[in-house]
Amino acid sequence: MIYLDYSATTPVNKEVLNSFNKVVTEYPGNANSLHKLGTKSFHLLEASTKQVADLLGVLKSEVIFTSGASEANNLAIVGSVLKYKNRGKHIITTKLEHSSVHETMEFLKKIGYEIEYVNVLEDGEVDFSDLKNKIRDDTVLVSIIQVNSELGVIEDVNKIGEYLKKFPKIIFHVDGTQAVGKIPVSLENIDLYSFSSHKIYGLNGVGALIKKRNIELEPIIHGGKSQTIYRSGTPTHALIASFAKALKLVLEDISSKYEHVLKLNQKIRKSLETMTGIHINSPENSVPHILNISLDGIKPETMLHALAEHDIYISTKTACSSDKSLSLSVLEVTKNIEYAKSSIRISLSYLTTDEEIDSFLKTFKELIDALRFKKGE
Repeated sequence: MIYLDYSATTPVNKEVLNSFNKVVTEYPGNANSLHKLGTKSFHLLEASTKQVADLLGVLKSEVIFTSGASEANNLAIVGSVLKYKNRGKHIITTKLEHSSVHETMEFLKKIGYEIEYVNVLEDGEVDFSDLKNKIRDDTVLVSIIQVNSELGVIEDVNKIGEYLKKFPKIIFHVDGTQAVGKIPVSLENIDLYSFSSHKIYGLNGVGALIKKRNIELEPIIHGGKSQTIYRSGTPTHALIASFAKALKLVLEDISSKYEHVLKLNQKIRKSLETMTGIHINSPENSVPHILNISLDGIKPETMLHALAEHDIYISTKTACSSDKSLSLSVLEVTKNIEYAKSSIRISLSYLTTDEEIDSFLKTFKELIDALRFKKGE
């Protein structure tokens, strides 16, 4: 099997799985219980929370565990605008956001919020001048993704956050789900930061929202004692402990991991450039882990299924998208609706080998030739 869909989900690191299994069997108590077993689980939860905080350079009290990045994004966006509804109902975001942000914005439109989309440049980066021009007295939130999940475009969120400090009433949220573990992250100028375990070789079902101490949120899940007042529900200490382990492991040797993926990306790009009828949608400044392309004359689903017959797995677009007809991100950057309709995503990992890429490229070229020949018959 050749797995090239790491941006959708990553395989669980065996050390992470071992951590989860150990906690499940040796820490059976509810962390909210007052007896000895509960206290034991509580101390583990506290230690795991501190580890996540230390790794990201934030306070332990600023870590809120969720069921994943989608919940974290919802809590950040809905929770902040409801808490600070007296500040205004104007929100700025981009069309490059994950569906859990985009659809949340659509919900807020229905209840009276005004959503404005900042322009992006040819390379996908936020047009900083346009962002400045869109800020108003009633702007309550700016939400910008750090790494786009379909193209891999990197946004300079620290530059944006530094500028937004001039407007103390504006809250700055960043979806960092595709950034953590791929590139170094700094949360110095960010108020709210979302990410997930299953994107960093951890288990599915747990994520986190970093909420700086000067920010308040209106909870969107109510009832029951938890790890924090901002998110009710029994703490899943086994998942949280494994999440902390996954974060620690994915950040180790991050530079050498990045360089390995970059070399693989460059190999693919170089090979694709020799093939006709292929457009590379991911700008050069994207993370090398994500490479988005469009194929002339071949439906993306056709190529996906053809590769699957050879035990090679890619994706047509982000796995969480609700709109299956086209990629909004590709359309926003390329301004080409045909590219947006025919895009496929190849996503890499430090686990990906040169041999896997060589095999993928060989099979990919053979399939393109065969599919186009078949279509021309």
